[in-house]
Amino acid sequence: MVYVFLSICCSVIVSILLKLAKRYHIDVLQAVTWNYSTAILLTWLIFKPQLHQQQSVHSYTYLSAGILLPVLFLIIAVCVRVTGIVRTDVAQRLSLLIPILAAFLLFEEVLTPYKIAGIALGFVAIVCCIPQQSPVAMKAGKASWLYLLLVFAGFGVIDVLFKQIALFTDVPYTTSLFIILILAFITSLIFLAVHIYRKKTRFSWPHILIGWVLGAVNFGNILFYIKAHKALAKAPSTVFAAMNIGVIVLATLVGIIGFKEKLSLVNKIGIGLAVVAIVVITNS
Repeated sequence: MVYVFLSICCSVIVSILLKLAKRYHIDVLQAVTWNYSTAILLTWLIFKPQLHQQQSVHSYTYLSAGILLPVLFLIIAVCVRVTGIVRTDVAQRLSLLIPILAAFLLFEEVLTPYKIAGIALGFVAIVCCIPQQSPVAMKAGKASWLYLLLVFAGFGVIDVLFKQIALFTDVPYTTSLFIILILAFITSLIFLAVHIYRKKTRFSWPHILIGWVLGAVNFGNILFYIKAHKALAKAPSTVFAAMNIGVIVLATLVGIIGFKEKLSLVNKIGIGLAVVAIVVITNS
């Protein structure tokens, strides 16, 4: 369970870094871009991926994930700033509902009563977690719920793509991850080049250094999550439940204690329902 705990910590630290970005005037686009350069290097050094010709047959899936990853990272940064760490991480963790629905609709998996109950609880939890009458929410206006929805949908689609990639029998999973990180880096560089051309930003070492730290932590999340599944190979549901519930609990503590985020009674009920939904879905 040490690996699960480390993965949880890395996941929440990513949100904390994105939360602090605005406070210290960090250009999130640059940080996200250079984050991928570190992740690529660490993936190459630790997993030693092997590239070969037959991987090109999966180019559409790789490209989709490579474009969506940096876009989603930028959306998360805005969501953390507008709605807070707690609600953003809850939306991210509840995105597991989408691959469950995809498994039923696309992969002909049987939808059990437990899963139906978990999905229903999950959607109720999402509604309850939407900021209501808080100063941050009022400032954000009606768009606050949209950011949470985009995080929820984005992570859900990413999860479906990675589940599809996990089914590739001709390419090791870590090699696929390496290819996707390279594509994400290229996509981010294109976005950054456009911003620089329009003089909306400029290269700065602080932004690059923060990006490298972000990349190391982001990679740590992936590495420890994989190691946790290997260490507890016979209990994947334990890893899955512990990871999701742990992130919600730790993010809630950090958000309330560290950043003084205000949660209404409805929000707290939503977080509780999110934990229950994850437990129900995992046990199903």
